[in-house]
Amino acid sequence: MAEKLLEINNLKKYFKTKKGMLHAIDNVSFYINKGETLGLVGESGCGKSTTGRAILRLHEPTSGQVIYNNEDIVKYSAKKMKDMRRKMQIVFQDPYSSLNPRITVSELIAEPLYVNKIYKNNREIEARVKEVMETVGLEERLINAYPHELDGGRRQRIGIARALALKPEFIVLDEPVSALDVCIQAQILNLMNSLQKQFNLTYLFISHNLSVVKHVSDRIAVMYLGKIVELSDYKSIFKNPLHPYTQALLSAIPIPKVDVEKEKIILEGDVPSPVDPPDGCRFYGRCNCKRDICKESTPKLRNVGNERYVACHFAGK
Repeated sequence: MAEKLLEINNLKKYFKTKKGMLHAIDNVSFYINKGETLGLVGESGCGKSTTGRAILRLHEPTSGQVIYNNEDIVKYSAKKMKDMRRKMQIVFQDPYSSLNPRITVSELIAEPLYVNKIYKNNREIEARVKEVMETVGLEERLINAYPHELDGGRRQRIGIARALALKPEFIVLDEPVSALDVCIQAQILNLMNSLQKQFNLTYLFISHNLSVVKHVSDRIAVMYLGKIVELSDYKSIFKNPLHPYTQALLSAIPIPKVDVEKEKIILEGDVPSPVDPPDGCRFYGRCNCKRDICKESTPKLRNVGNERYVACHFAGK
């Protein structure tokens, strides 16, 4: 039986705005097993990135639990959390804006090593920097280069090298290839897959691109307006999506065949405001299968069998 590394229970993150409390994450629960990749997908603004950052406490959760190796890290002090961050890292979406343009590749990778004081002297740090550069496919000749001198793929490799430098167990990958060309995307995805096998890493892979998530994830969670609406292994989601929102997302994926027609599900209406989310199902206003109960009662994320979870009153029945 798979061993859980991370378990999220009733996680909430609200932001105070002039119009009221913005419900970025609203009562989200899921788990990630050791060595697996959980893909987290949904439209822009649904709370995907906020979820990843709240898990790492880059955004302090409003409430809920983040259980890592059977300990609730939400209760950790700032000092204890700093030590925990050696085990939990993040790779950001834009490899250029996430890197300091004023320092070299070697200094960028060495920075977390200096901050965490893992190695005793500069010689050990330099050796670790070269080792990580080789691991992620960065040529040693680039050691004194600056980010603006490199292409997007190499910049993202620096971001991955920074995350790997501390030998973590868990990495949040926040849209790690969305800013890259398609051919470079494939290289970075293959690299991350190889690193996962080599170092037994656990990933939370955040993306809006279902086609990408399909190729890297063991399980997929679909998010809508701050809530998980479906969670399952990737094969079941693509073969038989249960939630109407998941069905609409999958119908929008283009098929690279000229003679094949695919019926697209057109979602009408607008996404409700996260500042004042509606009662009942948040997808009610855009759903083709809605009924009166959907407007009155909020569906819970329930197991419909074989570890398939869906938040819909009628799915799986």
